[in-house]
Order: sequence, then structure tokens, then C-alpha cells
Amino acid sequence: MEITCRFCNGKCIRNGFQKIGTQRYKCLGCGKRQQLHYKYPACAVSINQQIILLTKEGLGIRSTARVLNISATTVMKRIISIAQRIPRPTISKGQIYEVDEIRTFIRRKELIWIAYALDRKTKNVIGFSIGKRTNKTLNSIIKTLELSEAERIYTDRLRNYRFLVPRHLHFTERFGTNRIERKNLSLRTHLKRLNRKTICFSKSAMILKAILAIYFWS
Repeated sequence: MEITCRFCNGKCIRNGFQKIGTQRYKCLGCGKRQQLHYKYPACAVSINQQIILLTKEGLGIRSTARVLNISATTVMKRIISIAQRIPRPTISKGQIYEVDEIRTFIRRKELIWIAYALDRKTKNVIGFSIGKRTNKTLNSIIKTLELSEAERIYTDRLRNYRFLVPRHLHFTERFGTNRIERKNLSLRTHLKRLNRKTICFSKSAMILKAILAIYFWS
């Protein structure tokens, strides 16, 4: 029986046995080793897509692990791995952007801020940064917008923006950040870890960043 690779659809040949006695195969194309059938659900081809779906629906790591019948450690590693492979969105030139920050916690209720920019026309998040509410965190977003030759940048009246955003691009008029404020509400509604009153904090900034990348761009 001819076996095709589950990764590249190449031809596989027999390559010994696993410790439990299961026949192992090796792909002649990509060189990856695999089995015909796996007992552990995490080895299923569709498991990553299921993790993405459940993450975007707001399930926490342990909830996802219970639903998929895999370990929480596996879910955590897969989330980080998936996020690292997600490409950053292409930024169009000459667009109007809104910038805002949203407060949350990590570890043992350590305060942290998520600063991000929203394209007013497409309502897509084109970049975000995680850290303290300082110029360093905000400037990483502003610099990206400047390089994209933004037409306008709308923010709230936070004092930091006056020193970071060029005056000819900066606008703080009333209702200027309506769309991103509505996005803040959606974030808090969809992701349990961003709720105002919750005990579901992210264990680390890395996990929070990975989950946001999946939610925004996958």
C-alpha cells in the first residue's frame, strides 16, 4: 500500500517502529516521520485550525484543552507556534488610522497595556504593541504609521501622543476614535482574558501577544 505524506503529499516508505510497536513511515520529499494513525488527538491534521477557532471564540487555554481532549501545555505551545507563522498584514499608504490603548493584566495581576492601530476604512488592526503605558510602547505603533505615509492619525487626549505623533498628522477631535473604541468593546467581549472583571489573566506577555496575533490576523 502506497502511503502519502500528511505534510507535503509526497511518497512515504517504512522507517522502523515506534516504542509502542506502531509502524513508522518517512517521507522521501520532506523527510518527516509519521504514522498512519495516532492515538493522541493533538496529532490530528486539523488540530491547529480548531485551536485557532476556539481561541478566536474566547476560550481560554484550559477550556480549549478540555474541549479538544489534549493537554494545556500542548495548547500553549501550539498557540505560540501558530502565532509565529502568521504574517503581518500589508499596510496601505495614505490611510486614516485610529490609535488607542486597552488595559489588562498578566501573571499575578501585573498591569499591562495593549496599544494598537486600526485602519478606519477597512477596520483591520495593522499593528499592536504590549508593555507599560510609556512612549516606548506607543512609539512602536506610531513609527509604523509614519512609515506608511498615513494621511491622519486620530488618538484620544493622552499627553504622550502630543510628543510622538507629528503635528500635521495628529487629530484629537470629538468622535475621532469611535471605531477603535468599539473595537475595544469587541475585544473585551470576545476574549475572556481582557474582561474588566476576570481572573483569567495571561500567564505571560508572550502568550497574550500570540493570542492577539491569532485574533487579529488569522
